[in-house]
Amino acid sequence: MSIFPKLSLKPEVENYLKEGFMNEEVVTFLGKQEAERKFETLLNHLSHPPSFTTVRVNTHLASIQHVKNLLLEELQKFNGLSVPVLQHPDLQEVLLIPVIGPRKDIKKQQCEATVGAQCGNAVLRGAHVYVPGIVSASKFMKAGDVISVYSDIKGKCKKGAKEFDGSKVFLGNGISELSRNELFSGLPELKGIGIKMTEPVYLSPSFDNVLPSYLFLQNLPSTVVSHVLNPQPGEKILDLCAAPGGKTTHIAALMHDQGEVIALDKISNKVEKIKQNALLLGLNSIRAFCFDGTKALKHEMVEDTEGKPPFLPESFDRILLDAPCSGMGQRPNMACTWTLKEVTSYQPLQRKLFSVAVQLLKPGGVLVYSTCTITLAENEEQVAWALRTFPCLQLQPQEPQIGGEGMMGAGLSFEQLKQLQRFDPSVVPLQDTDINSLRDTRIEDMIWLANKDCIGFFIAKFVKWKRT
Repeated sequence: MSIFPKLSLKPEVENYLKEGFMNEEVVTFLGKQEAERKFETLLNHLSHPPSFTTVRVNTHLASIQHVKNLLLEELQKFNGLSVPVLQHPDLQEVLLIPVIGPRKDIKKQQCEATVGAQCGNAVLRGAHVYVPGIVSASKFMKAGDVISVYSDIKGKCKKGAKEFDGSKVFLGNGISELSRNELFSGLPELKGIGIKMTEPVYLSPSFDNVLPSYLFLQNLPSTVVSHVLNPQPGEKILDLCAAPGGKTTHIAALMHDQGEVIALDKISNKVEKIKQNALLLGLNSIRAFCFDGTKALKHEMVEDTEGKPPFLPESFDRILLDAPCSGMGQRPNMACTWTLKEVTSYQPLQRKLFSVAVQLLKPGGVLVYSTCTITLAENEEQVAWALRTFPCLQLQPQEPQIGGEGMMGAGLSFEQLKQLQRFDPSVVPLQDTDINSLRDTRIEDMIWLANKDCIGFFIAKFVKWKRT
């Protein structure tokens, strides 16, 4: 059942997205009414969190069963939550925790706090409210008060306001760690927890410092990507846009930390995050560099002795291009304030990165392209462009195939669409999950739901022909 408004977009952006989802091929196949219903359903799903929290076990340091037992103990500490922890049958190192909610019996409090949209999205997925995310608080709020927390989904609330009556969504109740005066004192910005959520609308465990060396919080489709890449021990692999390192560390773990994983990102603090995650997870095969992926190809044929970017052509056995994108598959997301110019700016950048990746890939090597967005232009249109532009590339079937097939509209054949993976959360109804309903649900049905009710995502796999 929908408890939040659908994803709010600027009219020009919504029309642009709608044109993609209601292109001539789709309308001919589904009919105009069904195509429009499917698009509206997707926008509605995107404003709600997925039905499961997904964590990946660091199999490099511990067995899956050992970590699963530790996680069950941690969940018992979290509001006495007694929910199953499921091991994914096709992604053995992935554990699934059902999200309880939406809970409709939470009593709203007189004392209120408003948080920014990004903070609100994190709260709906189990986070507490950190001080920088708090925008307004009731004038009488004291430390220890029970507070009703709201998300300012349109970004209209002024910092330090005593009340806010604009577009906001109820996220649940929590206990304030600070008074209003302390929150907005003008002192150097505090960074700790400002409100500890005790009655969230969606009950999902917080993973702040929970088994940090053993678990990595990661959306389910993001864990599929590394398996599709299928890295092998001893190979040299490039993660072209790697931050914050979830897929990088997964690749290294799948290789049993044997070989070389080069991770690039052009933002230095994000590169440090990759290094920290590699160190925390005990992975030594990862080398992270602060470097612009569009410049990663070395044009002078000079022998490389240091192994740093830029790299010579045909240097890598496998390349992952998890491309910068408009991010419109992320959930929950109640409002996107981007302009059409911003949304459409990613396609040219993705093509630059893709061109570099093709040249850096060895003949016979594998290139996986992925995004966490739903637009046709950044997904299927990019595949069609790549196949036209690079005759050396051949589209490949994926293993495991958990998402649905690609969307029509980019001129790809039905066979080609079947080789793609598009994760579309609108294919299942929005869920109301409580403890009682979980007891009556078969594990197979929960796994099926976890595969479908996730973020919007896209994966394509190519192989570069060997020379004859």
